[in-house]
This record gives sequence, C-alpha cells and structure tokens, in this order.
Amino acid sequence: MRVNCSSSSACTANSSEGELPVGLEVHGNLELVFTVVSAVMMGLLMFSLGCSVEFRKLWAHIRRPWGIAVGLLCQFGLMPLTAYLLAISFSLKPAQAIAVLVMGCCPGGTISNIFTFWVEGDMDLSITMTTCSTVAALGMMPLCLYLYTLSWNLEQNLTIPYQNIGITLVCLTIPVAFGIYVNYRWPKQSKIILQIGAIVGGVLLLVVAVAGVVLAKGSWNSDITLLTISFIFPLIGHVTGFLLALLTHQSWQRCRTISLETGAQNIQMCVTMLQLSFTAKQLVQMLSFPLAYGLFQLLDGFLIVAAYKMYKRRLKNEHRKKDTGCAEGCHKKKSTSLKETGAFLERLILRTGVSQVVARG
Repeated sequence: MRVNCSSSSACTANSSEGELPVGLEVHGNLELVFTVVSAVMMGLLMFSLGCSVEFRKLWAHIRRPWGIAVGLLCQFGLMPLTAYLLAISFSLKPAQAIAVLVMGCCPGGTISNIFTFWVEGDMDLSITMTTCSTVAALGMMPLCLYLYTLSWNLEQNLTIPYQNIGITLVCLTIPVAFGIYVNYRWPKQSKIILQIGAIVGGVLLLVVAVAGVVLAKGSWNSDITLLTISFIFPLIGHVTGFLLALLTHQSWQRCRTISLETGAQNIQMCVTMLQLSFTAKQLVQMLSFPLAYGLFQLLDGFLIVAAYKMYKRRLKNEHRKKDTGCAEGCHKKKSTSLKETGAFLERLILRTGVSQVVARG
C-alpha cells in the first residue's frame, strides 16, 4: 500500500464532503468556481458552528474522552466492518467492493456537525469527534484497508491521500478555533452568528446536492445494487452508532450526536483516494457509489432532523395540554374550596345568630 500522495490536483480538495471530485467530466472553470465557493462557505459554516462550542465543555471531553472513544469505535470499527459485510453479501465486483470499503474506512465528514446542531446534539462532542476521526484516519485508514483486503488479492495498491487529510484538518480546526474564541469573548454576538450559520448550512447542503447531480452526471451509472447499498449504508451507520452509544450509557444528546457522526462520511476523501489509486476506466465503476452515498446521507440527515422536530413539537403540545389541564383543574379546585368556605361561614353566622337570640330570650 503506497503512503505517498501524488501531485495530482485531486489532493488539493478541502474538507467539504459534498464537493465534486476533481477530474470528473465537467468544465474546468465551473468546477474551480464551485470548489472555491464551497471551500469558503464551508469555512464560514465551521466558524459559525464553532461559536456554539464552549472551551470548558470541549476540554472536559478531552480530559474524559469516553464519548470520543465510543465515536471512534463506531467510525473505524462498525463502519469498515459494515462495508466489508455489504460488499460480501451483495457479491460486488472487485472495483465496486473496493469503493464501498474505502467509503467505510473514511473519517467522519463535517456534514454531521450541521445536522447535530439542528437536532440539538452535543456540538462540543460532534466537532471533537470529527477532528479526532480525521487525525485517527492517518493510521486507521491504511490499517483497516490492509486488514479487510487481505483475502481480496488486489492487483493495484491503494494510495492514502495524506495531503487531503491534512487540508481537511486545517479547514476544520482553524475556523472552529476562531468560532470558539468569539463565543468566549462575545457570547451574545456568537448566538447571532450561529443562527446565520444554520441558514447558510442549509443553503450549502442544497447547493451541493443540486450541483453534485448536475456537474457529476457523467459519473453516474444505473447499477441498482450500488444504489441500494449507498441507500442502506448510512442508515446502518446511524442506527448502529445510536445503539452502541445507548449500550455504553451515553446521554440522549450524545446518542444523537454519535449516531449522526457514524453515518456521515467524508465523501471528498473517498473520491480523492479512488482517483489517486485507479485508472479512468476503473473509476467509471467506482465513482457512482460515493456520489450516491453523499446524496443519500444528505437525505437521511434531513429525515432525521424532520423526525426530531416533529417529536419535539409533539412533546411541546403534550406539555401545553398538560399545563392547560392543570390550570383548569387548579381553578376548579379553588372555586370549590371558595364555595365550601362560603357555605361554612354562612352556617357559622346562622348558628351564631341563633345562639344570640336564645341568650337574649
């Protein structure tokens, strides 16, 4: 397995997992504009999400990294194993199986941070997990790929995109660090920035999804098996991540966070690695999977957010009805108590009057 990153322009991709892979059959200028705009928007988005992070809580996660450890176990334990089992179960062609496995071995993507914010998850844990999984990918990606491909007899070595991983870390940590500083110095202003960032994040995801379909249409194929795997793979990641977090007695907030972190992969890193390792002819069978996975993980994320919002609204309505019923009950009890008190006083007055009359007689 080669460990060097070639000088291909694909290595210069940034951390936005929804960006288009360099080298697809698109116009160069349009691709460059899309890449630059996406990089700038992603940097601003991570800055705004950093405004929700408190340094005290972040340090607490680092000092007691139990939640981070569970997340890394999901990321580099459950996901590669799931990818391997899916490739074997569906009897995929060698090129397709490698694409699925590479996706499973990739670190978490920044898209999970956006969805975590929308479901009121633990943002400190989410950003820490994304950063730690990206750092761990330097060693865990080649290790997982080596272990799971031992029985496959690959004819071509896989090139780990270390330069891409480094750029991902820079694009992730620097904006977040600025956001944490702003939240520490100007907490009121950071809330406004965070609200704007949430809107920008939604727009960014929609733009990336539409642009991914339009600009990368030359890489799609009609293989229903790959589309099926790309649909169920992120769902399995979300469910298994949530269950493992639940079994390790994490809070509900952390369970939601770890679930979203597990199912959301860095699509750009997967595409870059495939481009560095395989020929254009081989890529025709491979690139459709990460592109479809990226779209389905967006869809799954939006569905999870919608389900959570509906759940919160239902809870709010139930609490409102309960409070209203309690208020009405308390009012009725108060009225009954006043009536009983009035009747008692009336009887007391009557008895007092009768006693006075008897005494005078």
